[in-house]
Amino acid sequence: MLERWFRCIGLITTLVPLAAFAHGSRCDEVLSRIGDRLVDARCVESPDLTTANANTTLPNNAFTPPQPVLTPPLPSYTPPLPAFAFTPQTDRTVIASGTPDTSKYRKVPGIQIEARIAGDPTGQARFLLRLPDDWNGRLVVAGASGTRSEFNGDWAWSDYVVQKGYAYASQNKGVLNFYLTTAADPLGCRLNPDSTTYVHFYDVDPGQPFIRWGIFMGEAARIAKKGVHARYGHHPRFTYAVGTSNGGYQVRRAVEAYPDLFDGGIDWEGTFVDDDRPNLLTDLPAAVLNWPAYAASGFDPNSAAAKNIEMAGYPPDLCCTTTATGAKTTLWGLYSASYWELTWCQWQKRLDPTYDTYGQGAANYHYYERAAHTDVSAQLESFETTGRIQRPLITIAGTMDALLPINHHARAYARKVEERLEDAWGWGDDDRHHEDGDHRRPAYRLYEVQNGNHIETYRTNFPTLEFIEPHAQAAFDALVNHVEHGTPLPPSQCIPRGGALSASPSQPGHCARLYEP
Repeated sequence: MLERWFRCIGLITTLVPLAAFAHGSRCDEVLSRIGDRLVDARCVESPDLTTANANTTLPNNAFTPPQPVLTPPLPSYTPPLPAFAFTPQTDRTVIASGTPDTSKYRKVPGIQIEARIAGDPTGQARFLLRLPDDWNGRLVVAGASGTRSEFNGDWAWSDYVVQKGYAYASQNKGVLNFYLTTAADPLGCRLNPDSTTYVHFYDVDPGQPFIRWGIFMGEAARIAKKGVHARYGHHPRFTYAVGTSNGGYQVRRAVEAYPDLFDGGIDWEGTFVDDDRPNLLTDLPAAVLNWPAYAASGFDPNSAAAKNIEMAGYPPDLCCTTTATGAKTTLWGLYSASYWELTWCQWQKRLDPTYDTYGQGAANYHYYERAAHTDVSAQLESFETTGRIQRPLITIAGTMDALLPINHHARAYARKVEERLEDAWGWGDDDRHHEDGDHRRPAYRLYEVQNGNHIETYRTNFPTLEFIEPHAQAAFDALVNHVEHGTPLPPSQCIPRGGALSASPSQPGHCARLYEP
């Protein structure tokens, strides 16, 4: 089904000739062997593929794209790109725990390729490939969070793996980010209920169904493997998927739908998508509805509004930080200002476009009532996470995630995986064999980070939060050892504050509390 749709939209075609701006014979050779899978390619012989090299991550708004090959073309997508449509320098900061200490990095010379993916009807699908000279025979393919660019994982993932010799590829889910607009734009979303600033996400435009997110993860792996073969003379021995938030969703789809392309994955705070269980459209309206009353209560944790937000699945609030203007803000306040209504609006515009976004409002949105009268449920089902993993997968999530609450996302997906594994394989440990004796039940683990949070930089405001990034990287190393050497994965566990992933955890299973002072 996915491959049929993939071919229908022209992603496995040769519609556009390669226009490469290559430097050096190795670049010429690699690009020629990749052929017409890429267009508008830029290849650089780099002395260092890490962020210690100023050329590794492109500047914001660094290119002017061609018109898309749509008839008629999308009116919102005309060159040059507006501000915020393509922001690599910004994107690499949003999932990282901070600016990396590049003084600890060794230089990693190699080849870097940036390009568009040929045949994409919207003209927005982009691809990144880094090929270190000192290659370890393996490939990592990264998803992108939110609607961020292919450079989103540069600090959190690329720097980490290229230091170890992995080839690294990434993509942008086939979509650019957003541009500023006005309240008159029928597809515009305001930043929060008190804001007069509106943005227009490219992924609510025609030709951008969310099903493309998983498809482009697969296509990036195909192109990357072709590039690896072109550079080194053989395909990677192992290929791993990594990603955060919507990129974590891409990882889940990678191990569910493309077992021929991936050997395992690390899903960091992945988005859970299900049409008949809690999802973003069921949870976010409750947060939007109750936030004003909670703020008016003076951030009283015992107020009815606070209880209502927690009953919707959210972790407890952290109060309070004083801003430069003297105002107080809380953890929920940060999410309210930047994510709750904005994310709901984006998904509603894409999945339930007949709803009156600001006339009826997010606070009055009732998903199950809408599902009875619209196709919003079918829209969600079209790109849902099935839980039918076919390769080892690790989910790592923080207990204090107030965008994708752990009970309704990480734990919900873990439950779905267990249901599907029980159906397909029967209960048993990771070495239990299928009845034909030829296949093993793929390993699944959920590692919960006590006080971990969706936005790593919020720890600056609230120091009792914990970073997830180092634990995600440790989980990656554990996954590699499991896949390549048969080393048992550490059991599902709660990683305590200041602790580390353990083969013999003091807190197996779920964390007992979402917040630990």
